[in-house]
Amino acid sequence: MTSIRKNIYLFWQGTLLSYIAMFHWLRPATYMASKIVMPLAQMFFFVFLGTYATGAENAQFYVIGNALQIAAVSGIYGVTMSIGGDRNNGTLPYLFGTPANRLMLFFGRAFMHMLDGAMGVAIAFAWGIVLMGLDLSHTNLGGLALTILITTLSTCGLGLLMGCLSLITVNVMFVNNFVYFLLLIFSGANLDLNAVPSWVRATSTVLPLTNGIAAARDLVAGASLTEIAPHLGWELAIGLTYGLLGYFLFYWFETAARRGGTLETV
Repeated sequence: MTSIRKNIYLFWQGTLLSYIAMFHWLRPATYMASKIVMPLAQMFFFVFLGTYATGAENAQFYVIGNALQIAAVSGIYGVTMSIGGDRNNGTLPYLFGTPANRLMLFFGRAFMHMLDGAMGVAIAFAWGIVLMGLDLSHTNLGGLALTILITTLSTCGLGLLMGCLSLITVNVMFVNNFVYFLLLIFSGANLDLNAVPSWVRATSTVLPLTNGIAAARDLVAGASLTEIAPHLGWELAIGLTYGLLGYFLFYWFETAARRGGTLETV
């Protein structure tokens, strides 16, 4: 029990300290812009563009897709910044030198961003209701909340993998931008996946967001939690897979650094 309590304490301390110290969000104006202005701007852009091309009756399709897509902001950028902060701030040698449980340290970096990302998605849905007429009267709100949480967790899993890349390259933000905009297309947020080439559909099945967005659309249309459970299961599995890949990459990098006699990155 003592070991379990130590690991829980380590998880929470690492979670809070990494969020405050490594993720540079302490400028309120910048943070509020990312939480309030960005979701609104993205939704306006894609909703108006999409409805112009396909008709006003499809507005709900774009509102839901882009509301869930906001999870990728915290999941990819935020988590990458938290992990990469160890390199940028020179604390990576101390992290590798500590005997603390690596699993707790690693996954703790994503926890606050999961909550932060879920809040961002909730704000985006609020914009959709207030300004774009999104109707949730037939929606299982508990199921929608669960969908938001699992989808955000899934994007954080991808963020953990991307964050490990920040330990071995200085160009990770370029990669992050590429992945974020790739998800705008391949997740089905702004394209009907039934109307795209088969290779696009095949790619979308192994990416976060795809199943979460599909589940949210079904819920808003009146589906029950049982009906969308397969989507949520796949979304969770995809996120955990990316997270574990990130952990093994982190472990490999630490081992290689020790064998090479240096704890510094390239």
